[in-house]
Amino acid sequence: MPLRVSPTITLEDEDLVERFVRASGPGGQNVNKVSTAVELRFDVARSEALTQRVKRRLAQLAGRRMTLEGVLVLHVDDHRTQPRNRDLARERLVELIREAAAPPPPPRIATKPTLGSKKRRLDAKTRRGDVKRLRKPNRLDD
Repeated sequence: MPLRVSPTITLEDEDLVERFVRASGPGGQNVNKVSTAVELRFDVARSEALTQRVKRRLAQLAGRRMTLEGVLVLHVDDHRTQPRNRDLARERLVELIREAAAPPPPPRIATKPTLGSKKRRLDAKTRRGDVKRLRKPNRLDD
């Protein structure tokens, strides 16, 4: 069944390679017998479902999870059962691609503090200094 990411992006099952491996963590004796962890591989570089902009952004977001050949590798062993780990791996892939497909936020424009905020800051510093000065003992006794 194809994996629907957005109205314009659909990943075919042939694009995804799943491999089941033994997981560490919870599971008792079962952890040594059953391969419940999922290693999901998606070849981003060869995918026709993604635009070049989305591929570049996806490589940026994936970081170490992307190989030099352009294959995205997700390793999931959060749950004790294979189907839950498989679903979670697919969900994480969809979230990552959706984030990469979203338009980047506009660049932040640096602003200067207002005159009022400068005055308030200096007034607060003056008041705090007065409080500290009043705590000191009088030196008239010497």
